[in-house]
Amino acid sequence: MGTTTTLCGRNKREKHLSPVLLLKHFFLISIFFQNFSLSVEAAYSGKLKYTRHNKQVSSLRLERIEKHLNKINKPAAMTIQSPDGDIIDCVHKRKQPALDHPLLKNHKIQRKAPERPKAVVTKKMKQNNDDELDGIKDNNNGINATANQGGGVIKGAWVLQQMWHRNGTRCPRGTVPIRRSTMDDVLRAKSLFDFGKKQHRTSFNINNKNITADLASRRVDAPDVVSGNGHEHAIAYTGTSQELYGARATINVWTPLIEQVNEFSLSQIWVLSGSFDGTDLNSIEAGWQVSPELYGDSRPRLFTYWTTDSYQATGCYNLLCSGFIQTNSRIAIGASISPVSSYASNQYDVTILIWKDPKIGNWWMGFGDNTLVGYWPAELFTHLADKATMVEWGGEIVNSRANGEHTATQMGSGHFAEDGFGKASYFRNLEIVDSDNSLSSVRDVSTLAENTNCYDIKSSYNNEWGTHFYYGGPGRNAQCP
Repeated sequence: MGTTTTLCGRNKREKHLSPVLLLKHFFLISIFFQNFSLSVEAAYSGKLKYTRHNKQVSSLRLERIEKHLNKINKPAAMTIQSPDGDIIDCVHKRKQPALDHPLLKNHKIQRKAPERPKAVVTKKMKQNNDDELDGIKDNNNGINATANQGGGVIKGAWVLQQMWHRNGTRCPRGTVPIRRSTMDDVLRAKSLFDFGKKQHRTSFNINNKNITADLASRRVDAPDVVSGNGHEHAIAYTGTSQELYGARATINVWTPLIEQVNEFSLSQIWVLSGSFDGTDLNSIEAGWQVSPELYGDSRPRLFTYWTTDSYQATGCYNLLCSGFIQTNSRIAIGASISPVSSYASNQYDVTILIWKDPKIGNWWMGFGDNTLVGYWPAELFTHLADKATMVEWGGEIVNSRANGEHTATQMGSGHFAEDGFGKASYFRNLEIVDSDNSLSSVRDVSTLAENTNCYDIKSSYNNEWGTHFYYGGPGRNAQCP
């Protein structure tokens, strides 16, 4: 007799059933997935409905998807049902997906905390944060600076959480929380190959009417930003004049409207190296994103990304492929975060740090003031095995031009930079990590936006927020058809 040990009908005896019988059972329930639709909670009253009609799914494709899900959904020591519908599996650290990567076959998980960049915090960052708030806490230490930003201070509960924490359950020590991927998640993607990946970057089009002279002059420096496929950005950047070993920023969190299921809106840090006009660009990325296609809803979620070949085949979001090694038992990458900022009301932000451990060479991710999330092993990279040559901070959206017009997908808060604090989204306290493993404020940044009628950016500096910028926009409007 088998007993159920996890949610959603997953049980111990399943591993003894024939994969063919399981597939047949599933296929009978979900023949052709006609009128496949997904309702997602929006950031305004009412609900968006993302629908794909007559989506036919062959038994062969179902079999391939099921095989892939069995590979990335590792056996769980414990399973937690999140209020937002996510299923969080607590997986033993040594059984997480990262270690399936062929380059990590003999990798031993780094147990000693990395040497943190100097002057990050006075409190030492911890490898084991089971008794901490895991960095999902009051990151609004710039609250007293809001008067200098032209906005009023509105008191409130400034604690950020991940949704799956709300019922009080946590993953046990020695495990890491991993958001379980489902058949629906994969079916929303263009293909199984594309699941969990950013679109492949295409060549730069100098005749694009939205390309500015400044953007054209940056082609050699940052093709990640000037690439096609409808990706649009509003970013600040620095690099090429010095050796870079990481970056940090505090990022305002919102819930931008997403118009089409295959579009997204994100705010992140990029750490880059490689041939910016070739196919060997290395990129490490982290921030928050809203992606109905990837997650099935419109909630902002903590995410990571990496690639070593300009987004062609290597790397992925979060833990959807092998690579990123998680060490924290209380932060689930890909899980939603709350509360979020509201227009002319409470503002919430998160602090993200990416840096290279000077002793071992792995690239670590810190969240909040004192929390280690995990790391990208040095073995994964070519150019980033040494150092970075550029850092970028800012927003990115996908414009699919459905019906031949610009998307109404929002970036940041959905408001232009000039609207300022409490209305426009911001990045503050931009910092870089130098060759001495020290954090320093970035005093000179360049800014870029492909189409300022749709999304824009304005940078500034003061003693409280250091170098910072407001950015974003509504997308389609009278000046952005």
